[in-house]
Amino acid sequence: MQNIHILDLFQGVATLVASEPKILVMRIFLIFLGLLLIYLGKKGVLEALLMIPMGLGMATINAGVLFVKPGGWLRPGPNTIFVDALAASNDPAQTTGLMNVLQIDWLQPIYTFTFSNGLIACMVFLGIGVLLDVGYVMARPFQSMFLALCGELGTIAVYPIAIAMGLAPGEAAAVATIGGADGPMVLFTSLTLARDMFVPITVVAYLYLGLTYGGYPYLIKLMVPKHIRQTPMPPEKRGKPISSDQKMAFAAIICVVLSLLFPVASPLFLSLFLGVLIREAQIKAFTTLLGDVVLYAATLFLGLLLGVLCEASLLLNPQVLVLLLLGMLALLISGIGGILGGYVLYFASGKKFNPVIGIAAVSCVPTTAKVAQKQVSSDAPGVVIMPHALGANISGVITSAIIAAVLITIIQAAYPG
Repeated sequence: MQNIHILDLFQGVATLVASEPKILVMRIFLIFLGLLLIYLGKKGVLEALLMIPMGLGMATINAGVLFVKPGGWLRPGPNTIFVDALAASNDPAQTTGLMNVLQIDWLQPIYTFTFSNGLIACMVFLGIGVLLDVGYVMARPFQSMFLALCGELGTIAVYPIAIAMGLAPGEAAAVATIGGADGPMVLFTSLTLARDMFVPITVVAYLYLGLTYGGYPYLIKLMVPKHIRQTPMPPEKRGKPISSDQKMAFAAIICVVLSLLFPVASPLFLSLFLGVLIREAQIKAFTTLLGDVVLYAATLFLGLLLGVLCEASLLLNPQVLVLLLLGMLALLISGIGGILGGYVLYFASGKKFNPVIGIAAVSCVPTTAKVAQKQVSSDAPGVVIMPHALGANISGVITSAIIAAVLITIIQAAYPG
């Protein structure tokens, strides 16, 4: 008992004291950043559904570090018992090790069987599909798809920039898809093209997607003067309402056509449009399951896993700084592209189209649509742009999937190794 030091009883503190200065500073920074994300989520500045579990996971993982002795199945040295992103391996000799880690790290089963294979992205898309009304796209397809393409400007622009900054083509494509503001799509693309970097790319993507809720209103105010933000949308032309049968036919045909053209992304297409079909078929049991249980459960564990993957050692990787800069740039350029697309329609319509709608083309569903409506409502309480914003928002989801599929197909063909 004489050899037991007081710090041996409090290993989180002991590992902090024994850390290199840069690890020590980063751990403390991430603990406070996690607590800040919780606060901003509670205040509604950031998306609470994602930021609260992510923030607590980030703070806890950097506090709950312990010393692991050599000889066990966990990596020796300072480590945690949450999840080991490196445990999954294609090497059959490591199968036993992975199975043991699955029994030790409590989030490892969720990570291995849902996160690292993209299943959690499909689960989120299933839930999102149940919430989407494709009637908004069908009512104004050309307008919505035009804005959605403009909202992909960040993806298109950042890819060559990432290549110029030294990223491999697959890594460049994965980080560029952050510009589409579609988290599951970034996760899916990273797993396919940049498996060694998919953890930091995905963490950066979701961190920034949470920040869009707080940052895009300032971009709107900067680019769109108040008198233009107050532009009312012309009354909708009353025609025959779009029926559920028509929406189901649209969803089924689009799903099959997109899967035929881009089979690499067909799991996401299937998940999204199956949700749409269930919604329109009014299968209440499935709607409740997917919209209330699967979506929120997947979002909870997605946020939690992203938080616990934010270890100090991971984020001190020099490449992560590059990813942070490129992710921010991609979302900024996409937001600018969406608003510029809104301006094109504003002038083309004789100044009868509200360009704020363009920000909703950045497909963070339904966050950016809500941001657009909230900003317009604060300037002109009687102006409603939500139907148009949702049309651009939903089209953005489809467009981001198409562009990701194109990038994956081209890069896999050009760089088969």
